[in-house]
Amino acid sequence: MDDRQRLDRTTAELEPPFAVVDMDALRSNAADMVRRAHGKPIRVASKSIRSRAILERVLAMDGFAGIMAFTLPEALWLVSTGLRDVLVAYPTVDRAALRALGSDERAAREITVMVDSPGHLDLIESLGLAHRIRVCVDIDSGFVSLAGKLRAGALRSPVREPEQAAAIAADIAGRPGLRLVGLMSYEAQIAGVGDKVPGPYGRAIRWMQRRSQRELIVRRGRIAHAVRQVADLEFVNGGGTGSIEKTVSERAITEVAAGSGFFHPRLFDFYRNFTGRPAALFALPVVRKPSPDVATVLGGGYPASGAPGPSRLPQPYLPAGLRYDANEGAGEVQTPLKGEAADDLRIGDRVWFRHAKAGELSERFASVYLIEGDRVVDEVPTYRGEGKTFL
Repeated sequence: MDDRQRLDRTTAELEPPFAVVDMDALRSNAADMVRRAHGKPIRVASKSIRSRAILERVLAMDGFAGIMAFTLPEALWLVSTGLRDVLVAYPTVDRAALRALGSDERAAREITVMVDSPGHLDLIESLGLAHRIRVCVDIDSGFVSLAGKLRAGALRSPVREPEQAAAIAADIAGRPGLRLVGLMSYEAQIAGVGDKVPGPYGRAIRWMQRRSQRELIVRRGRIAHAVRQVADLEFVNGGGTGSIEKTVSERAITEVAAGSGFFHPRLFDFYRNFTGRPAALFALPVVRKPSPDVATVLGGGYPASGAPGPSRLPQPYLPAGLRYDANEGAGEVQTPLKGEAADDLRIGDRVWFRHAKAGELSERFASVYLIEGDRVVDEVPTYRGEGKTFL
C-alpha cells in the first residue's frame, strides 16, 4: 500500500476532520535527532507538540531530557502532572503565575524562568516570594553584519555581548531571592531557516548561516566563560531542530532544544543536512465538487504563525498534485482544491494535509490518533483537549 491507501484504510472508521501522529515516523525522526546531537541531551520544546501524552512518550526515549515550555502557566501545569525540569523559554510578567511558582516548593525546584533585563528581576523580586526562583538568561543569537545594516534571526534578548551577560549575572547574584542556573540562546536564522533553496537566495542563506555559526562559536563561548565567573551554571542551551549538529559542536553548549523535528512539518522539508518523515497529519473530507476539476474540503484554514504568505499555509499532501485556488486559499469553513488529483476525488473522500509548523496543529484538535503501521493504537488529548490554552 502507498501512504494514502494505508492512512485511509487505517482510519476508515474515523470521521474527519481529525489529526493523526504516525508513531513509527516520530520515532524515526527522534532517533535521527539523537544521532545528530552526538551525545548531548535534547530538551524537548513543548510548543512543537502541545500534547502531554506525546511529550511523555518522547521523554521516555533515550537522548531526551527536560522540557522547554512556552509559558509559565504551562510549566506549572506540566509539573503538577509529574513532569520535571521545565525551562520556560520566554520571559513572563504573569504575577499570578509567579506567585504560584514562589509558593510551591516542588514547582520552584523544577521550573526555571527566563530573564533578559533588570526589569524582569525587579518584577519577580517585588512579589516577595517564599521560595528562591531559578532563572536563565536569554542571549541574543542573531546574525549582524555590514555595520548593523544586515540582521538575521529573531528579535529576542537585548543581552548580546559577554560584558552584558556578566553584568546581568552579577545583578542576579546580588538578589537573594533569585538563582542563576542557565543560559539560553536560539539561533533562529540557522535552526529555523531551511538552506535547501535553489538560486541566489539559497546561496545567500548558506553564506549567512556559515558566517553566523562561526561568530556564535566564539561569542557564546566568551559569554559562557564570563558568566561562569559569577554563577555555577547547570546548563547552556542553544539550537533547534534545524541546527542540532552545528550547535552541539560548540564546547560551551551543554544541551540543545528541539521540537519540530518530531512531527517534521512542511517548513522543515528545506534543510540539506537532514531528512525527516512527516509524522503529524490531518484529514479533511471532500464535501463539494463545484466542477469536475475542483474538490472542496470542509475547513482547512489553519495558517501557521510568522510572516504571512503561502509558506504558512498547510500543504495538501495526499493525494499528491493538489493546490489551492488563488482567490480562496485555505478557508475557515471550506477549501477548494485544484490540480489533476482533484479530478479523481469524489464526495466523501479524504484529503491529507501537513501543517506548515508543528505544534500549532494541536490548537485545532482536541485529540490526535496515534498510528503504528496500519493500526490506530491510541487516541490522546492535546492541550486543547485537556482544557488548556496557554496563548
